[in-house]
Amino acid sequence: MSLLMRSRKGSRGIEMIVDLRELADAIKRCERPLLTGHIMPDGDCIGSVLALALLLEGQGKQVMAVSPDPVPLVYRFLPGIERLAVGAPPAVFEPDAFIMLDCSDPERVGPDLVKYLDKPGVTVINVDHHVSTRPYAHYNYIDPGAAAVGEIVYDLSFVLGASITHEVATCLYTAIFTDTGSFRYDNTTSGTHRRVARLIDQGVSPAEVNTAIYEERRLESIRLLHAALGSVELNPSGQVAWASLTTEREAALGATDEDGEGIINYVRMINGVEVAALFRETKPSVFKVSLRSKRYVDVSALAQEFGGGGHPRAAGCTISGALDEVVEAVIRAAETRVAEDSDGRRA
Repeated sequence: MSLLMRSRKGSRGIEMIVDLRELADAIKRCERPLLTGHIMPDGDCIGSVLALALLLEGQGKQVMAVSPDPVPLVYRFLPGIERLAVGAPPAVFEPDAFIMLDCSDPERVGPDLVKYLDKPGVTVINVDHHVSTRPYAHYNYIDPGAAAVGEIVYDLSFVLGASITHEVATCLYTAIFTDTGSFRYDNTTSGTHRRVARLIDQGVSPAEVNTAIYEERRLESIRLLHAALGSVELNPSGQVAWASLTTEREAALGATDEDGEGIINYVRMINGVEVAALFRETKPSVFKVSLRSKRYVDVSALAQEFGGGGHPRAAGCTISGALDEVVEAVIRAAETRVAEDSDGRRA
């Protein structure tokens, strides 16, 4: 069930629950929307931003789409990728709306774009599906039941009266495909498959998308995977597993941030493991922690303990400190969650 909340930024007044049509009306009123996703963009983020940009351009709007960080190589096959600016929009572009997709926290739009949250005359719109998201814009559409923001954009296209072209369909398919783990995660619903079937009817090639995303990797990426798997550890019960990578190790392999995409899924595959964690040092003594669960632990709640968030089966956070101390704190918390949640399942 979606929660669409409208509130004045910074106000503690009553928040109104409205529907998807009101979000569409807000978007229809804008003429120069600025679209963005989050830092370190993934497939849902990039696919959703591009799809909505193409839909709105098709309705005659002057659209500027920006990614706070460079687009990972695996997503550069997407239609419209060449028109996606990186970092900040051109200074001459003056938006009347700032639309954020897949951003659970406003700071995740990056330092070059966060200023638009408070810019006079700019309507701020937040569209997301993370259960940990809190309303922070003028218009907030938060649907934790959506498998991906791509599902929300798909539904929104019909309310907008916009046509889903082959290009839009490819972007939306990629968004949904990646955020469901190739339809393997339990956020995949019958509605997900119905939407995807219609996208395939628009000419999307599942085989081509799968090859582009999962079967074309740099050699450095494979070597980084080898290094990460060599560091895997299990707790005594065998229900929590983790791996770690330091900046020194990644630099020695010539790896980049995007080369680590998907490593956490290998840790999660281990038989008997319920919670998997990957600790990646992004700069000295600062670790990006990716969390995954297999059946019942809500890792978004686990991530929130450390200032992060995400989905019940996929979440993350950033923690500063010595590696052994960070690992100890997160694994201890994960073990507690496994014990408590497994007790709840048996009750």
